[in-house]
Amino acid sequence: MKKSILIPFVLIANLCLAQKQLPVVKASSNKAKIYTENNQINNWNIDPKIKIDVFSTNKLTTLTPIKFKTDIDSLNFKLKPGESKDFIVLLNGKDSCYTRIQSPERKDFSKTSPEIHDTIPLIINKENTIYVKAVLNAKDTLNFNFDTGTTEIVLTRNVLKNKIKSDLKLYNTPYDLKIGKHSYKANVFDTELTGHDTDGRFGWDLFDGMIVELNYDKNLMIVHSKLPASIVKDKTYSKLDIRYFSSIFLVSGTIAQSGTSNKDWFLFDTGYQRTAMLDNDLLKQHKFPVEKMEVIKKVMMRGAMGNEIPVITSDLNSLKLGNHELKNVPVQVLTGNKPLKDENIHILGNEVLKRFNTILDFQHNVVYLKPNNLYQETYTEQKKKDS
Repeated sequence: MKKSILIPFVLIANLCLAQKQLPVVKASSNKAKIYTENNQINNWNIDPKIKIDVFSTNKLTTLTPIKFKTDIDSLNFKLKPGESKDFIVLLNGKDSCYTRIQSPERKDFSKTSPEIHDTIPLIINKENTIYVKAVLNAKDTLNFNFDTGTTEIVLTRNVLKNKIKSDLKLYNTPYDLKIGKHSYKANVFDTELTGHDTDGRFGWDLFDGMIVELNYDKNLMIVHSKLPASIVKDKTYSKLDIRYFSSIFLVSGTIAQSGTSNKDWFLFDTGYQRTAMLDNDLLKQHKFPVEKMEVIKKVMMRGAMGNEIPVITSDLNSLKLGNHELKNVPVQVLTGNKPLKDENIHILGNEVLKRFNTILDFQHNVVYLKPNNLYQETYTEQKKKDS
């Protein structure tokens, strides 16, 4: 009898001791900021009613400095990929708010046995949309754009209303999407628009911990559980590090005009059908000579949710990705209504990306690019200009 009573008290004592050992951050306001990778600032609301308040970072690739800052105090620490850090925010000297900052779990399927090398026919249309046939919820065979600029599964509202047989619960219920021989689970979201000839799209995160090969010479998408040795040995590939940002990923690139060059990060976006979209605020910040770029045309584009985006198309002298340089690229200069919630960021689109056979390594967080048979193809805007 004594033992059965003692055990709960020992557990409670240990829990109290663990809580006392947690770092304490003082606050007199319920507003705080969390500084994550690359000094990205995230607003945070301190709420004592939540048992454990959890903030998730982007996918981390290295040991990353994190700072939690209140109106009167701060806490600094470093977070490993897949790690979490618990602490207490003491609000107004009386309310203990248990808080956790965590990075997503590390995924790595390289030890999967037998190895996965799933080959799927890949279609690319004249609008530069890439897509595959996939089966949603074991009922609906649809055309899905592989869009590296998004996450989860997204279907147009028209398809949800008129084409889907499944009774889907949006946003918080994961469903199976069978791509090739394997199925992947993800939540389903709705949107107004998606790529030409497609019913919806799926994001890069379905393959986190895997490797995705896009071979435009053979019109194949191949999902690997382990990077083939032939790719590692092929020195014609350029290797670009991945940086994750707001659940999407970026690679570095260099733009040049009239003797001025600028290296920056670009969203890697196979769902964007044009060449590249340059952020006007970033260009101004780096004093890039936009005025020396020949204006080809001015148009109003629409984002995925149907929002209007004013865009100027201009001729860029050079766009360099790794060791590969593309010259006289008609790029879009974004002047307002930014696609990524007012973030200043350049975007690489599929009229550029399709020119490279691509390896997306989500185990080692790198992209490999190799010029293919589309590398010298005339850009759409140049065709229109010449005609």
